[in-house]
Amino acid sequence: MSVSELKERHVAAIEMVNSLRERLKEKRRLLLDTDVAAFARSQGKRPVCFGATDLVCCRTLQGHTGKVYSLDWTSERNRIVSASKDGRLIVWNALTSQKTHAIKLPCPWVMTCAFSPSGQSVAGGGLDSVCSIFNLNSPNDRDGNLPVSRTLSGHKGYVSCCQYVPDDDNHLITGSGDQTCVLWDITTGLRTSVFGGEFQSGHTADVSSVSISGSNTFISGSCDATARLWDTRVASRAVQTFHGHDGDVNTVKFFPDGNRFGTGSDDGTCRLYDIRTGHVLQVYHQLHSDDTNPHVTSIAFSISGRLLFAGYKNGDCYVWDTLLAQMVLNLGTLHNSHEGPITCLGLSADGSALCTGSWDSNLKIWAFGGQRKVN
Repeated sequence: MSVSELKERHVAAIEMVNSLRERLKEKRRLLLDTDVAAFARSQGKRPVCFGATDLVCCRTLQGHTGKVYSLDWTSERNRIVSASKDGRLIVWNALTSQKTHAIKLPCPWVMTCAFSPSGQSVAGGGLDSVCSIFNLNSPNDRDGNLPVSRTLSGHKGYVSCCQYVPDDDNHLITGSGDQTCVLWDITTGLRTSVFGGEFQSGHTADVSSVSISGSNTFISGSCDATARLWDTRVASRAVQTFHGHDGDVNTVKFFPDGNRFGTGSDDGTCRLYDIRTGHVLQVYHQLHSDDTNPHVTSIAFSISGRLLFAGYKNGDCYVWDTLLAQMVLNLGTLHNSHEGPITCLGLSADGSALCTGSWDSNLKIWAFGGQRKVN
């Protein structure tokens, strides 16, 4: 068989694959005759109701002198780490509001932070394109600062996000403005795998957020308006690409069951995707009080997934009923709310409290019905 005949067969095979792919997409689209909210309403489901004292701001954490960009809880729920434009990571005791560590970073332009699963270390990164690891048990240096225990260097753009692999203090995933995600071995400081970059299935713009499920799967969100599913054992290509947003995907978060995930975007919407089908299950959108669509900056799910917490650039923080796609509460209208855009939020491991961070340089801890957990 000649080279020209092989090329013709190759082209024909590609056309057949593309045709089958489009037919499969059309079949799937025809099966999408409803969404989660419509089905829930048809089953007589009612939205979650919040009373006046069911969600209250119980603590304000003051100490940063610049905009708060990121926060993370420890697994034992009593400590929080936050990152601010003031160039510091602060570790807080969430029960007493006291600072246990104030860590000066090598670069003041910090964008992200994370607690290790054991709570013994924290990570932070930003515009210097590196992720710095700090062992909280290390003694301070001569200047009174906590020294960097490991520097993870290899990105060619700013480090926008980081998260430890669950139950593993020695591995961390970062996302970057160089359009890649990297899995790091912290013990050696070396890259284990690079996701994206020269591979065609990678992101085509800055990576803004990552969320990890288990030890082998993570989702990334990007300024290319997509989210991508990755398997850490196969770095050469994304497992799946999820479309639907009309703006940058600023935040991604796995649903508690690991089969779905949520996104928040500059287009003002949150979306719930199903990994198994690749489809959008629900869109969460509502015009705000000023009839605008402010950017979604951060999201988190309750333990059961019934509630979706979404922070917005205009200072609103919506609590969505994920089942009925209804906004059931706006923390931005409550007493003692933030005075600036919400930049980050996170739920404690046991579901008993929500923490929000803002441009007003403060963090606030919101308690659910005193001691009641939200499921």
